[in-house]
Amino acid sequence: MNGFLNLYKPAGMSSAYLLNGLKRILKGETVGHMGTLDPLASGVLPVAIGKSTRLFDYLLDKKKEYEATVTFGFETDTLDLEGKTVFTSDIIPTEEDVKAAASTLIGEIMQVPPIFSAKCVNGKRSYKLARKGVAVDLPPKKVTVYSIEVLSRNENSYNIKIVCGGGTYIRAIARDLGRLCGSRATMTALCRTASGIFKAETAVTLEQLKAADDISALLLKPQDAIDYPEIKLDELSAKRLFNGLIDEFNYSDGIYKVFAPDGFYGVGEMKSGKLKVKAYIRDDKNS
Repeated sequence: MNGFLNLYKPAGMSSAYLLNGLKRILKGETVGHMGTLDPLASGVLPVAIGKSTRLFDYLLDKKKEYEATVTFGFETDTLDLEGKTVFTSDIIPTEEDVKAAASTLIGEIMQVPPIFSAKCVNGKRSYKLARKGVAVDLPPKKVTVYSIEVLSRNENSYNIKIVCGGGTYIRAIARDLGRLCGSRATMTALCRTASGIFKAETAVTLEQLKAADDISALLLKPQDAIDYPEIKLDELSAKRLFNGLIDEFNYSDGIYKVFAPDGFYGVGEMKSGKLKVKAYIRDDKNS
């Protein structure tokens, strides 16, 4: 089995637990996911199956979209509802204040990750140190935030939509919004509505997979998940490439989707007229 699955993770379940459930359904297939969601979060969890796990680095559009609830008046140590309150404030900002603060967090910014995160400090996970009460000082990391939109307000909470690049912590955005507004804030709900080409409206649940007659029919073909120009090899060139031989091609330098006569071969890099396979995807069982 080869391809990508647009899986929906419900709130209250870890990404690892969901993935283990998928592995039990697929019975021995190689499975990998892109972009872990915290247990309290819900939404899109892109999953690669089979040799398609080799393509994660080639998914060009890694923009992610989230809808988050940011509640003002308190801040927890985890920056979400899993932690304990460490700061409080009586200041609840206006919508104009929140929009103004959000505008300063757009673009390439330096973001301090939450101390309760998987970042490494001297070889140890930051969250493990924080749980033990060890003081953790994480350096800021460059992330890209494309937009922050205020959708609605409900008393002390604002629902916001965030479009960002990989590695961005939405919990940290909530923290920074609170502090920029002269208050404190915590992320109290989160849903990832899109991850690149994978959208929440087309995602499938674990229950739907269990009931499916043919899971392969729900997969996105690996060649459809990446956006590169194509190289179509004839039978002889494909055979020589498969055997590690080098041919000369009249193509510009760059990354290509490589097709053999019997289907998608993988991703290759063309350099000075020579093609090198970077990710071999072809499913030999179906060749």
